[in-house]
Amino acid sequence: MFTWFMTLDLWIQALLAGLFTWFVTALGASLVFFFKNINKNVLSMMYGLAAGVMVAASFWSLLAPGIEIAEEQGRIAWLVVAIGFSLGGLFLYAADRIIPHMHFGKAHTKEGIPTKMKKTILLVFSITLHNIPEGLAIGVAFGAIGHVTGSIEAATIAAMTLALGIGIQNFPEGAAVSIPLSNEKMGRKNAFFLGQASALVEPLAAVLGAVLVVSISVILPYALAFAAGAMIYVVVEELIPEAQENSSSGTHYAVFGFMLGFIIMMILDVALG
Repeated sequence: MFTWFMTLDLWIQALLAGLFTWFVTALGASLVFFFKNINKNVLSMMYGLAAGVMVAASFWSLLAPGIEIAEEQGRIAWLVVAIGFSLGGLFLYAADRIIPHMHFGKAHTKEGIPTKMKKTILLVFSITLHNIPEGLAIGVAFGAIGHVTGSIEAATIAAMTLALGIGIQNFPEGAAVSIPLSNEKMGRKNAFFLGQASALVEPLAAVLGAVLVVSISVILPYALAFAAGAMIYVVVEELIPEAQENSSSGTHYAVFGFMLGFIIMMILDVALG
């Protein structure tokens, strides 16, 4: 199976990996059919876990390889990743300011361009924005396989490990989206549909990231750092505040969730990547 996977074009590998992370999100969203509500502390831990996975992946799967590749290209590594990282954050900031959306926080404050869209759609747009950098990260990781100077097999395993880590955090994330949506005066079927639909952008972004990196090798270290910057932006701007706000007994559950997610992704990267 692994040998067959490696024979596929890199953009197809990225697409399949993106579809995997979407599928895991859908599995998490399906919990809405079994649970009417979600404990605030559990929700807080879920957001914390997602944040921990993304922070660990940003370093071990994106920034560290980006630095290594920049050095191999004879570039000033710290400058390359600093530029890419900054552009990733600025990209998400611009999207945050332009695309209409609404976070799950208590205030339900609308952000982006003024719109008359329904609140539920704006809530889904919020988590969709969150999923764009995850998809890009997967795509860039698979696209990078075409430029490795070492083992292709090791590079493929590293990219698959990143997809696995993102998939792991997408399961509780799917539940964290669909279950609250079911309490926004909509049926469970609609909540599930919108919850899983929020992750459909991941396979699309994965293909885009892979195609760009495969086509233009010089941007590879920038692209890796770009994806990391976008992911860190999401963590600080959305996941950590949501984790802390949803806890009913302080921030401890958010912290423990973050540490667990970080440890899981670190082990996956170090042991498998």
